[in-house]
Amino acid sequence: MPKIVDHEQYRKELLHKCFDLFAQKGYASITTRQIAKELGVSTGTLYYYFPRKEDMFEQLVEEMSQEYLQIFASELKDGQSRSERFEALANFAVKYEDRLIKEIFMMVDFSQQQGIEAVRNNAVLARIRQRNKQAFADFFRIPDPALADFVMIQLMGLMLARMEDNDIPIFEQVTLLGKMLITYLEG
Repeated sequence: MPKIVDHEQYRKELLHKCFDLFAQKGYASITTRQIAKELGVSTGTLYYYFPRKEDMFEQLVEEMSQEYLQIFASELKDGQSRSERFEALANFAVKYEDRLIKEIFMMVDFSQQQGIEAVRNNAVLARIRQRNKQAFADFFRIPDPALADFVMIQLMGLMLARMEDNDIPIFEQVTLLGKMLITYLEG
């Protein structure tokens, strides 16, 4: 009897497995052939799901972004104050610190290899940025998209700072950001 394959599930499994490869070796340093070897699949299998290495990377970033938003949304409760929501964000950042930092490494490496303008003009990445900005605005009931950008930028900056100084307290910094934003919005 032939094996029935859930192609969407298999594609997601391949993406999850290649996350560490991109994070450890870098987008520019690893070939599709090397990825296939590390994943234990043929290059034909990879090309079936991802016609180009860039497609694989974009789909990985998209998958991770959706996953983060779903996880964070599941941790929010109806009726939570903004302050409680920022505490939830702080807990999320603490819990997923390693993964968030690896994602930053991946994006920096991808940007170096592709070029800043190519990344800025990448339709997939632009769609992900816009969706994330809207999600942050919705999660924290932020009426101004620029403030949603500000929150995301501060969170990324905090993760970059943690790479250099492990003593920077994530929870304290994110809740402080929340207090500042709440004061600004209510003041």
